[in-house]
Amino acid sequence: MEIVKSIAQSPFTIVFTNIVLIISMYYLILSFFGIARFKKFKNFEPTKSFAIVIAAHNEEAVIKDIIESLKKINYPSHLYDIFVIADNCTDKTAQISKKAGAIVYERTSKEKKGKGYALEWMFDKLFKMNKKYDAVSIFDADNLVSSNFLLEMNKMLCSGYKVVQGYLDSKNPKDTWITGSYSISFWTSNRMFQLSRSNLGLSNQLGGTGFCIDMEILKELGWGATCLTEDLEFTCKLVLNGYKVGWAHDAIIYDEKPLTLSQSWSQRKRWMQGFADVYSRYFPKLVKRAITKLDFVAIDCALYSVQPIIIILLGLAMVLNYIITIFAAPELLNEAIRTIQSANIQITKVFGVLLFVFQFLYTPFLLYLDKKLSWKVFFYYLIYPIYSITWIPIAIQGIMNKNNKEWSHTQHTRSIGINELEKAN
Repeated sequence: MEIVKSIAQSPFTIVFTNIVLIISMYYLILSFFGIARFKKFKNFEPTKSFAIVIAAHNEEAVIKDIIESLKKINYPSHLYDIFVIADNCTDKTAQISKKAGAIVYERTSKEKKGKGYALEWMFDKLFKMNKKYDAVSIFDADNLVSSNFLLEMNKMLCSGYKVVQGYLDSKNPKDTWITGSYSISFWTSNRMFQLSRSNLGLSNQLGGTGFCIDMEILKELGWGATCLTEDLEFTCKLVLNGYKVGWAHDAIIYDEKPLTLSQSWSQRKRWMQGFADVYSRYFPKLVKRAITKLDFVAIDCALYSVQPIIIILLGLAMVLNYIITIFAAPELLNEAIRTIQSANIQITKVFGVLLFVFQFLYTPFLLYLDKKLSWKVFFYYLIYPIYSITWIPIAIQGIMNKNNKEWSHTQHTRSIGINELEKAN
């Protein structure tokens, strides 16, 4: 017992727990600003022209679906074109895309593999075309796109934003407990962190798909985002240059989630490798900007970039708290008995109610606001902690392997039409 006390009272533990507490409280308070939608943007007539770019590697099972959903978008057809990058494909992705009505560019490169390189290659081609576009919009091959997507992007661009991220939804939320957990993670992030940042005037984070970039900004800054998390890298680049990513809550992109823990583990490990690579290069620069220019947007972005470290810190805090609780259980039990006997039970009740509210009501309430809550989703939420815990070893692996930049492809097989999906939602 004395050993446990000495650990709990050591300067390291005190500093460590305070850091974890501050970070946790920051994200908790941030999440409150996503409960309501503060900002309202006026509607604009469709004026912006878009080059829609789909990066695809061996996506013959799903590529037709996204092209069909894009062709049904409620936006003047002469103001957007659909481009598919058939990137190192060995299947029928290119042929199917051409037949579906897309403009296809086939790319082969054994050295520069991955979505970031493919996009940089395509952007260079767009810059040299005779036809000029106001913005480029990026999608993954497994996506489906809501009919109002370009109208919402047009609205945000006309309102002054240069880069805009749409709402990342799930194409298959009820397939397995993994897809359910993924979906809950994305839904809550959309509300707790993306909408909240938008309400507070901070920069949102690009989510890898379903976003658009003003062509002039792309030319000015250059893409240059070729790591495993090109979206995070370009977000950091934007913030360092004084730009903010806007948020279009009603521009919905349906994304296919991995079906199994093995597929999920591989994908999330790649994300954490990318995060570790990006924060090692951008975190010091973001902190420097935050200090020298008193830029809170930069410090918020810096904190987001160190997600792997934050995940590990929270995991260690949880383990440390668990060990201390186990060893201190007899004393805690006696204390609890004395508390009850001394009629101070009201404080215990208050803490119990708060724990219940945040664990079982707050997140489901946020899901309810976006009409995502159902009995099956609530069941997935009950087992969601299992999914959350797996982030700890994944984050550790990501940091340890941050220099391994080999792209790993996530196979997509869930073919579904946009009409069928929007009826279900």
